[in-house]
Formats: sequence, structure tokens, C-alpha cells
Amino acid sequence: MSPLQIPQDWAWIGPQAELGDGERLLTHEQLMTEVRALAHKLRGAGTRVLASLLDNGPAWVIADLAAQDLVHVPLPLFFSPAQRQHALQHCGADTLILPASLADAMGGLPSEPLVLAGQALCLLRLPGRAPLMPEGTAKITFTSGTTGAPKGVCLTNAAMHGVAASLVQALEPLDLRRHLCALPLAVLLENIAGVLAPLRRGATVLLPPLSQLGLSGSSGFDVQRFDQCVRQFEPHSLILLPQMLRAWVAWLARSGLQAPPGLRLVAVGGAAVGQALLSRARALNIPAYEGYGLSEGSSVQTLNLPWADSPGSAGRALPHAQIRLADDGEIELRGSLFSGYVGESTALPTWWPSGDLGELDAQGFLHIRGRKKHVLITSFGRNVSPEWVETALRSQDAIAQAVVFGEAMPSLCAVLWPSHGAVDAAALQAAVAAANAALPDYARIGRWCTAQGVFGPESGLATANGRPIRAQIWHAHRELLGDLSDALSS
Repeated sequence: MSPLQIPQDWAWIGPQAELGDGERLLTHEQLMTEVRALAHKLRGAGTRVLASLLDNGPAWVIADLAAQDLVHVPLPLFFSPAQRQHALQHCGADTLILPASLADAMGGLPSEPLVLAGQALCLLRLPGRAPLMPEGTAKITFTSGTTGAPKGVCLTNAAMHGVAASLVQALEPLDLRRHLCALPLAVLLENIAGVLAPLRRGATVLLPPLSQLGLSGSSGFDVQRFDQCVRQFEPHSLILLPQMLRAWVAWLARSGLQAPPGLRLVAVGGAAVGQALLSRARALNIPAYEGYGLSEGSSVQTLNLPWADSPGSAGRALPHAQIRLADDGEIELRGSLFSGYVGESTALPTWWPSGDLGELDAQGFLHIRGRKKHVLITSFGRNVSPEWVETALRSQDAIAQAVVFGEAMPSLCAVLWPSHGAVDAAALQAAVAAANAALPDYARIGRWCTAQGVFGPESGLATANGRPIRAQIWHAHRELLGDLSDALSS
């Protein structure tokens, strides 16, 4: 067994590692006492597949560490009840940890009280069945696609710790000693880069509840509350989604403020960021650097760094990752890959096809060009990645979100979500014109309309993890786009 596969004694955790939530701080010794006690309880109960439904906090990390030689299935709080039930049944979970306040809604299943890091929880026994999953599976992360049905990605300890160790190596010059978890811990990126990597290094992991960070549901974000939280905890590092960075930059600019001192790295991933947003962020003292990854690669694969930076790219490959391009430009990955999907027995290729299109420049920086399946072919025969144009649109202060269409059309059209209530049609038109000026003629927006619903799962226009449901958006706006005059959008 390799050093990356020694969960019994958790020897990989740095002796100075600590967990804090603003009210309490767990030292390494206190953390390990709680982890070992929970591990003993789970094994004594015969647990094989542990699911957790927990807010950010030390209890989440304790459960994750205690389950290292079991299978842990972290469920995002933003999953709908149907998605949650699908995930529990699909992975064959036999035990569920959740807050005591939610236990009654689970249908009277056998339960016992559990206290982790001072938090009152419940341990429920579920009628789990042995699922089909690859040997060595230690974690199943569920990602919701455009259909909303979560798909279970199976990861081994070796793959996850390989990425964590790679991040520690790559980031060592920054001496990151305090990381604030700003994304839900059930999101694999925060789990690997925001918990496992800092613990390996012996850093302090800061874990306030999501509401304190200004996060609610899948897409609610109170940026003022977030800014206050960052100033309170004084982290060295953060991981943000592009829409979070965009909102923070706009709020700081309107408030006449700079980001708090002490930040050394704000890693941004999940979607294309764009050079313009990065420049605005850095001007406000936010050390923002774009990266790229996917669940099938055990999270992050590439990252820009202060000493190896190409704004607008997704960075160079981290030490654990290998990247190449197929003949059609699809990004293929090798190194710390997942081991399969729950319920499937298909053999995996040596190089995993990501489904993303990209380019590698002469310096080894990866440039993401969009999803392979989303490429549009206009009626003039031009191939256009809508994500490329959407990034250009979102780079404008007036536009929070944009979704572009144009298959078999003479010009592209877009549905736009304003960045705030004061943005009117004239401001949106000016933003479209500014974005068009930086694009070639075949990729410019000819027509646009303002969105007729919020960008989120509650409207049916986006998935729980913030991806546009393009078919639904088109169906809801096609008449508006067809009725707009060319004069309005010229």
C-alpha cells in the first residue's frame, strides 16, 4: 500500500493542522480524537457507504476523514429532494449523517444522536443495497448535468490525495497557512483543494456556515456579507466561482473599497473567467488566478500562479496532471483520474476525453474554448463556441450572465441577465456593443433580449450547480429573440 493510501492513522495530516468556524478552533489532537471516535462508531455499526448532508463546518470534515476507508457520499445542500433521493439510492448508502433538525423529514428511519465538534446531529440507518462501483472507491461525488439527474463519479484515495499533494507542492512558495472555504464542502473542488490540501500542509482550514458567507441555495449570494466574512477570517487563500468573483469585484468598485490585505491566492474555476474580469479583480487587490478541472480528473488539473501566469488562460498543468489535445481540439487528461461511474462497468480509456475544447500555447498554458457538444455552426458555415462569446459578454459590468445561440442562423443572438436592477436596455446595448468590438464579425451578437426569469434551478433555466439549461432558455425566449428588430441590436 502506497503512502497515499493509509487512512487508518491519518498520518498525512500535518501536525499543525487546525479547523475553525469562528466560534471554536479544533487543534490537530482534538480533531483526531473526534475522527477516531466517529470512525470506530461507523465501523461498529457495519457502515459501508456513508452519506452526509451537512452545512460547512468542522463536523463535515470530521465525517469525511472518519470515512476514508469506507465510501463517503457528500450531498450538496442545494440538491432538490428528488436529486437527493436519487443519489442515496444510486450509491447504496446505508448510513446518513445529517442535522437533528432534518431527521424527522426522513420518514422515521432508525436513528441515534451524534455530536461532532459540538454540533447536534443524527446518524440514520438506510436500507442500502450493495451498488456496482469500481474497487477501491473511497468517495462518490455527484454532479448534476443539464438534465438535473446527478451522476456519481467514483474516486479513490490515491487519486484524491495525488491531487492534494500536487497542490501542496505547486503552492508551497505562497506559504498558505489559512484557507477560508467559500464554496460548499460537498463541491469536489473545495473538498480537495480547500480541505485535503491545506490539512496535508498543516494549515488552518476556516469553515463558517454557508449563510455566514452569504450563500443560500444553489445561486443566492449576498456579496456584502461575503466581504465581511473575508475581512473577519483574514485568509491567505480562497476558491471562488466566476460569478462570485464578478459580484465581489462589482461590489468593491461601487463601494470604493479594496479587498482586505493578506490574501495571497484567489483561485477561480468552474467556468471561463476572462482576462477583463481578472484585471479588474487584481486592480482591487484580489490576487485572482484561473484554473481548470473536472470531477473525472479528481478536481483541479491546471492553474495559473503568480510566477507562471497567462491571464485569459486556465494555467499550466499541475504536477499530477498530463494534458494533450485530440485532433479535433478536445482536451484529454491523464493522472489522478476517477475510476468509473456508479452503476456502470465500462472500462475507462488511459486518456480521459473531457468534452472540452482547448488549445495549448507554446509556453504550455491551456486555453479553454468551450464544450465540444455546444459548438454552433452558423448558416454561413462558421464554427463558434458559445462559451467564448458568453465570456466576452460577461466581461462587461452590466451583464451578469449570458447564453448565446446561433445554430443555422446568419448571426448570433443572446439572452442576457443584467448585473443589477439599475441596468436598463440602453446599458445592455452598450455592453453588447463593447463585447462585439472585441470579437470577429462572425462571433458578434446580432440580436439579444433580457431574460424572462432568474438564472437558477428555481426558474428551470439553470442546473443546481449553475450551468445553463440551453434548451429551456431557448424555448422561453425564442419568440422574443425572433421579434427583436435588427435596428435595436445593431
